[in-house]
Amino acid sequence: MPKQEEVFYLIRADILPESITKTIEAKKLLESGEAETVHEAVDKVGLSRSAYYKYKDGIFPFNSMMREMIITVSMNLEHRSGILSRVLSFVADRGGNVLTINQTIPLQGMANVALSIDTGNLQLPTSEFLDELQDLDGVKRAVIVGRG
Repeated sequence: MPKQEEVFYLIRADILPESITKTIEAKKLLESGEAETVHEAVDKVGLSRSAYYKYKDGIFPFNSMMREMIITVSMNLEHRSGILSRVLSFVADRGGNVLTINQTIPLQGMANVALSIDTGNLQLPTSEFLDELQDLDGVKRAVIVGRG
């Protein structure tokens, strides 16, 4: 079955339903660190968690659409044969496109690798992508250190 094309609209914020604007507010609280959990963020803005989860992956501030397409992920990888290859295959299998790779020389059995990844065709939300990446054998730490 072919992937359905996404359609986007530019809509003035003052005509959006309250649940949509509150979802955006909750996302901002989470991104800025003013709220540590979804529960805390939705409580602060007066929104149900179910409404948040219903809309969170489909609404973004206009200026963040392009910025969020490229992320930089910093990882600590075990110094074993095939680990970096496994990471690169994982990124490609999920629809990501590696733009740059920077790796330090391994010290004490660990190397730091930074990947810039185009996430425009990613097949899952960035947070799930990061969680799955961190679960790969040989990946000791993976965090997003930059967007844009």
